Amino acid sequence: MNETDTLSEYLVLSRGKWDEDLPPARLQAAIDAFYGWHEKCVAEGRMRGGQRLRPEGRRVSRRGTTDGPFAESKEVIGGYWTILAGSLDEAAALAAENPCIACGLEFEIRPVDPERARADVPGSETPRQAVRPAVVGDEPPPGAGAAE
Repeated sequence: MNETDTLSEYLVLSRGKWDEDLPPARLQAAIDAFYGWHEKCVAEGRMRGGQRLRPEGRRVSRRGTTDGPFAESKEVIGGYWTILAGSLDEAAALAAENPCIACGLEFEIRPVDPERARADVPGSETPRQAVRPAVVGDEPPPGAGAAE
């Protein structure tokens, strides 16, 4: 069995903004240190690549499409990558080594759920009131169990 078979994926979201009082040279040094640290962790099999996010965006909902950026997320989500770790605490400990923390950035670490979403199983998008035990005789939702 390969060591990575026991590791789980954790999505890391880069949040926040650089400290405004830092000179550009200090910020660049943190950025360069980040890329070196990240490349080392990827080479060691502890991370996977990610990307920076550009500031423009769109929000798509049942109400239509809205131009971004959005005040609640524009400033806070600057990029993402994936950590491979044995636990959420281990993933957080690795993220805490990120050199950019010293310059104002923060990182949100979320476990990636390998299972498909279901309305009767609690999840990030499932309203709590929608989650209830199945009752004998309940009809499955439309499309449930359909061949893919």
